[in-house]
Amino acid sequence: MSAIFRTVQLFFLALAARFTSSNVVVLLADDLGIETEMYGIKACKTPHLLSLARRGIVYERAWTVVSSCSPSRASVLTGLPPHQNGMYGLHQGYHNFNAFTGVQSISNILSNHGVRSGIIGKKHVGPEEVYKFDYEVTEENHSILQVGRNITVIREKVREFLEVNDSRPFFLYIGFHDPHRCGHTHPEFGQFCEKFGNGEPDMGSIPDWTPVLYDADHVHVPYYVQDTPVVREDLAAQYTTISRLDQGVGVVLQELEKAGFLEETLILFSSDNGSPYPNGRTNTYEPGLQVPLVVSSPRDQNSWNTRTNELTSLLDVVPTVLDWFNITYPNYTIFYKDKPITLTGRTLLRSDENSTWYNHKYIYASHNLHEVTMYYPMRSVRTTRFKLIQNLAYRMPFPIDQDFFISPVFQDILNRTLEDNLPWYKTLDDYYYRPPFELFDLKIDFTEKNNMAGNPHYKLVFRQLYSHLQKWQNITQDPWICFPGGVLQDSGRYKNHHQCFTLDNGL
Repeated sequence: MSAIFRTVQLFFLALAARFTSSNVVVLLADDLGIETEMYGIKACKTPHLLSLARRGIVYERAWTVVSSCSPSRASVLTGLPPHQNGMYGLHQGYHNFNAFTGVQSISNILSNHGVRSGIIGKKHVGPEEVYKFDYEVTEENHSILQVGRNITVIREKVREFLEVNDSRPFFLYIGFHDPHRCGHTHPEFGQFCEKFGNGEPDMGSIPDWTPVLYDADHVHVPYYVQDTPVVREDLAAQYTTISRLDQGVGVVLQELEKAGFLEETLILFSSDNGSPYPNGRTNTYEPGLQVPLVVSSPRDQNSWNTRTNELTSLLDVVPTVLDWFNITYPNYTIFYKDKPITLTGRTLLRSDENSTWYNHKYIYASHNLHEVTMYYPMRSVRTTRFKLIQNLAYRMPFPIDQDFFISPVFQDILNRTLEDNLPWYKTLDDYYYRPPFELFDLKIDFTEKNNMAGNPHYKLVFRQLYSHLQKWQNITQDPWICFPGGVLQDSGRYKNHHQCFTLDNGL
């Protein structure tokens, strides 16, 4: 293809995209969870998120597909679960996980259709050729504290992106680093970097941030965390960092409005995973998987300021963006040449003309690793009432990540366990050692305390959920589909008829 022909082709693709739709902005928080004012927790004030919620639909039952930073971000950008896109664990440092080079990310797909792309803040995925953006300001070329937490810098970079003289529609992805813990990497700024930029000596200053301080006695302690003074102080610090995230969302919306794009831009706000507390991040329990989600569409103002209980997955982001730009997902394969990649998410855009819109009856989760030493694969499926978790490495203790291990909250669990004085709804031993299957009836047990996997009254529910989980694993080409009791054979004589062979050969 000649350069001239390609240029002309991109011009007409961009022209077509401009007339069929406008722009997309994805705002992704870091370890946020749903314990904020937007979800009824009045102790944690988020006025800017509430303002965004009034311009869109708030999803009460949104799930990430994996409760881990890089794998989740890769899934948001590809529409594929981590076992399919290859981002099994964290990307940075010696963890060094990367997506498969054949994967088609949303930024690359949009670029091929004349849409300008940009990323500001936390990227945390690779390799570069899979996740290309026309404009990149990330931890790969700047300090993550500055581009991920300094909301004045984020404002400046958003303005810079919007002021480019380019008539193409755009896709802008902003990865906030708040409210991720930072006691492991930058303890001088506090457990959540809540002191970073607060104007105190040696803390620097962020002009666009007015820190909101909280009294530990007035925080909301969620059911899955022990209610102790240590935890309350930790939550108060997290709330302050959430105030910076909230005001960061506000400055982005201000810049969109100043540039004249607010009323023609689809905005999606969410988080890569749930909260950084026990049963949260790196788990497949609800506190780890449930994330905030707001979809603000200027085309659907009748749905503004509403809430929905529909089951939703972050795998829905890519189909939604493609639907907005009226772009078809490409036909391609990764490993199995006779099995094209299929998205299992669905668009979140609704209209009378949209025949592809439907409700999820089942949503899924797939976790393999977080840090490189944290091998603990899990698979999960959820309906509106029931949830099944398969712990594939159940004979191993559940691993704890570096920054959570040294956090005051987990140290409090360890110390109080030794003192036999832990006011928690689990024991540390229960948390570490889990059964092969966990089945919960969320209608009567939203805290996921009572495992019904062995209860004969739930036998049919178990079978149905497990059957749907395996079907999803087949569709998404999960290499762990036979694990732990068998070996997958998918090449040679089994190339066209994949089979699981049991380890004990029937003994």
